[in-house]
Amino acid sequence: MIERMSETPRAEDRARSYVFVVTYGRSGSTLLMGILNSIPGYLIRGENGGVTFDLYNFHTTLSKHANRADRQGASERPHAPWFGIDNYRPEEAKRGMRKLVEESLLLPTPDTRVTGFKEIRWNKRDLVPYLRFLKDVFPGAKFVMNVRDLEQVQQSEWWKETDPAALRRFDARIRDAATQMGEDAYLVSYDEYVADPASLEGLFSWLGEPFDLDGVRKVLAIRHSY
Repeated sequence: MIERMSETPRAEDRARSYVFVVTYGRSGSTLLMGILNSIPGYLIRGENGGVTFDLYNFHTTLSKHANRADRQGASERPHAPWFGIDNYRPEEAKRGMRKLVEESLLLPTPDTRVTGFKEIRWNKRDLVPYLRFLKDVFPGAKFVMNVRDLEQVQQSEWWKETDPAALRRFDARIRDAATQMGEDAYLVSYDEYVADPASLEGLFSWLGEPFDLDGVRKVLAIRHSY
């Protein structure tokens, strides 16, 4: 079984857009989530423990073994050790994954135009393949890559026992992924948009949304956990 490339999204797939915030702990991501949720029709959920990486592992593991078993004709041999695994259908599975995440985690409302989540558990060696998988599962998905001055981050209780080099590698991985994802990703800096909210105008333009500076300032005035 050879995995096919993504098919043209069906009508129901195009009915809603998706945005995911990619970052690390104590980076200001909760504030950024609040800013995104100030946009009419946006419903960006909070952290979920990185559960979609389990879906990525599910898919990549099955795809690997399904391809191998397909070459051996396992679906035609009931006594083969991998009997049936080459019947895995990636596109059908991804549609099911999208339905699962939407109906159990994102829970969009009737007026939701754009949904997604912010997460801090992205420190994966295969981050770019993982992001591309999510874009496949969620057609048209965009990724907001959020970073912050690492000296400020390191002062947090969250990171105080972590090797600073490990945090630098995490930060570099996110920045590199932003570059590799091209137009599907947009890099923002907490330090920049807190100092100058107008710097977020580029993000809003990339999202295709009108920029409301006063609305952003109102969100910034609310105390967030970050």
